[in-house]
Amino acid sequence: MAPAHVLVPLDGSPLSDEALTYALSTFDCEITVLNVVAPLDAGMSEGGVLEPGDERREAAMERANDLVERAKRRAAERDQAVTTTVETGDPAETILDAVSERDVDQVVMGGHGGERNELARRLLGTVATAVVSEAPVTVTVVR
Repeated sequence: MAPAHVLVPLDGSPLSDEALTYALSTFDCEITVLNVVAPLDAGMSEGGVLEPGDERREAAMERANDLVERAKRRAAERDQAVTTTVETGDPAETILDAVSERDVDQVVMGGHGGERNELARRLLGTVATAVVSEAPVTVTVVR
């Protein structure tokens, strides 16, 4: 059965851009584009190494808003509309919360691929792995 509401987490990576392209070209339904800004004081963010500051928070929010606005423009080029939202929190938890709170029945997201060093392997792809293993809906990972 075709989904009625697809969630596309967009982080600015090439694979998340591909996920948006896939969702726009594949599904004729409501599409929500979500960007999650990890708190700068979170352990996995740069805030765990550097002092968090208002300037960096503002820059992160500005980047997030630019990403979702770009997604709106890409959808409009295809005569489609998307709902966009920017949330702050742990990316995997926020995506999973959005699935239940927004009545989403499919997630389309980018994964990681290609040659990576050990650190990148540990840091990249963990969000997609968590969503795939915990989401109560179909998750399509674009690689």
